[in-house]
Amino acid sequence: MMTLRQAIEGTEYLIQKIVTEDEEMDAFLFSLGCFAGEKITVVSRRKGGCVVSIKDGRYNIDDQLADAILI
Repeated sequence: MMTLRQAIEGTEYLIQKIVTEDEEMDAFLFSLGCFAGEKITVVSRRKGGCVVSIKDGRYNIDDQLADAILI
């Protein structure tokens, strides 16, 4: 397994696990549709984060969130 931060742009991955000890971060990721079993794609990289596609939405997430998502 690797983190989303290590993902290759344009490749679709399956989320294996969300690893965080912060309940607010867990709730935020879940509200985006980001949970185990869901597909996710890194659309582009930005300084300090990346743009991801989850279901029909695109979201800008920071490196801390990207490190919490295992693919």
